[in-house]
Amino acid sequence: MPCPFCDRISSGPLDAENELAVAFADAFPLSPGHMLIIPRRHVEDYFALDEAEQAAIWQLVSQVRTRLDAERHPDGYNLGVNVGEAAGQTVAHAHVHLIPRYEGDVPDPRGGIRWLLAEKAKYWEQG
Repeated sequence: MPCPFCDRISSGPLDAENELAVAFADAFPLSPGHMLIIPRRHVEDYFALDEAEQAAIWQLVSQVRTRLDAERHPDGYNLGVNVGEAAGQTVAHAHVHLIPRYEGDVPDPRGGIRWLLAEKAKYWEQG
């Protein structure tokens, strides 16, 4: 089965890139400006990337964040890396989600990524 991320690297458009990684808009964005940062090399598991590839990804995360700050003025960000099916990874190519957050986009943003396991999200209410 062809990899949609490898296809995107080949066909573009890309929003940002460096020697080892690229960035482009998520096809199913959670919020305006939701971006994916991925290695050029097809590797399924983020932890299988070498140090240079990981550094290249985080360099682009910062670069894209700076651009999103200037263009969209979000109030915060969530960063996400899903590794493996049990963690919700649906595209078998390592990637980092950079998700801009906006005041009022959810009624109560406390807990952030803890909402992956909703029954544990409200840790401040647990005794």
